[in-house]
Amino acid sequence: MKKLALSISVALMLGMTACDDKLNLEPTQSIDASTALENQQDIESAIIGAYGHLGNPALYGTNLNLLSELQGAENYITWRGTFVSYRQVAQKTIQTTNADVERTWTRAYAAINTVNNVLEALGKVQSEDVRAQLEGEALFIRGILFFELVRYYALPWGATADNSHLGIPLVLRATLTQEQAGQTAARNTVAQVYTQVINDLTKASTLLPADNGTRADKFSAQAFLARVYLQQSDFAKARDAANQVISSGNFRLNPSVTAGFRNRNTAESIFEIQQNDQNNAGSANDGLTTLYASLPINGVNIGRGDVQVNTSFVESYSATDARRTELFYIGYKGVNRYYTGKFTDFGANIPVIRLAEMLLVRAETNLRLNTTVGATPAQDLNAVRTRAGVAPIAAPTLADVLRERVYELAFEGLRIHDIKRTRASTGTYAWNAPELVFPIPQREVDANNLLVQNPGY
Repeated sequence: MKKLALSISVALMLGMTACDDKLNLEPTQSIDASTALENQQDIESAIIGAYGHLGNPALYGTNLNLLSELQGAENYITWRGTFVSYRQVAQKTIQTTNADVERTWTRAYAAINTVNNVLEALGKVQSEDVRAQLEGEALFIRGILFFELVRYYALPWGATADNSHLGIPLVLRATLTQEQAGQTAARNTVAQVYTQVINDLTKASTLLPADNGTRADKFSAQAFLARVYLQQSDFAKARDAANQVISSGNFRLNPSVTAGFRNRNTAESIFEIQQNDQNNAGSANDGLTTLYASLPINGVNIGRGDVQVNTSFVESYSATDARRTELFYIGYKGVNRYYTGKFTDFGANIPVIRLAEMLLVRAETNLRLNTTVGATPAQDLNAVRTRAGVAPIAAPTLADVLRERVYELAFEGLRIHDIKRTRASTGTYAWNAPELVFPIPQREVDANNLLVQNPGY
């Protein structure tokens, strides 16, 4: 069912890398944004371009996964690479000029501007069905990016009683002219940002079809809503959103723990970034395989081996757990240095959200609420455990489910966000420590006198 490769605009963006000594080149040619979207074909192309933004290394192509893992690195992974920007994230010594903090912010708002442009041009689409689909996709992309930005660049949900602490600017209109580009915007509150995220994703879920090929569909939106509600500890809504995805019958667990990372658009995949050998997030200085892998294949070393998995974490899995035996390996970088086997192919798709996560969301929320909506907590938890070849737990506790999330979803970009929402800690840093919040990039603060910098920077 999933056939379309989302590559438009990705090839134009692959020059932006994580290496701190690279030049950040601007394109030499551009189309006037005020006249670019003149008809349905233009608008459809812009949406494809927005998906291209999502696959960029600054977003889901690398950073929206890796930065979360590095922020929660203690007792988990070790950064052994040479890129200063990532080392700062792992060591909690981020500077306001950090290249990856800056490019993630910039690329996310570029994608948001693209879909805002689409939303303002929808009147040019004659077909009601096509117009609804394109609107749903634009809202989906905007909603998930506001969500990612507020989780990284603001203190977490719950840091103040009413979540009135500063979030990110909610940019809800397209910037089409130089005059508009010069206008400044203040940061909205975290509460306001989450309200906008939920509104965008909820409306997207009503507009998108149940099957939209490789692009976002209604279940992609519902799955992200489950993530959003879980981040807010709104357990009933998180449970119900996850249950809608699971009970749709559109998804099923893959037979093996490796299948979702070795094949494209599997039955378990709810949303993933489309890549191939020609268009991907990178094979030298960017890309998840580049940074996570240390894999010798036929005498050729794949990956930089920058992210080493701590031996203690590997050994915390059951000895018979397929996630231990099949998704960890000793790399070429040295004896007894472990690496994740989830990213071993530069051109492979990148899973963003999958059914196993939804099962664990439903298990956790049912357990917290003492309900059995859709299934018992044991049934959902044990579906994931049985697939991994480990013994079922007849009467699981909350700790059992949270531990399973760590094992099942390791290296998939959820690490620091789970630490924050459960009010845990990483090393000596509490869930609401300012060191776990990115600074607003210095260039943005310099250009916009309404932007207030985060504490500690």
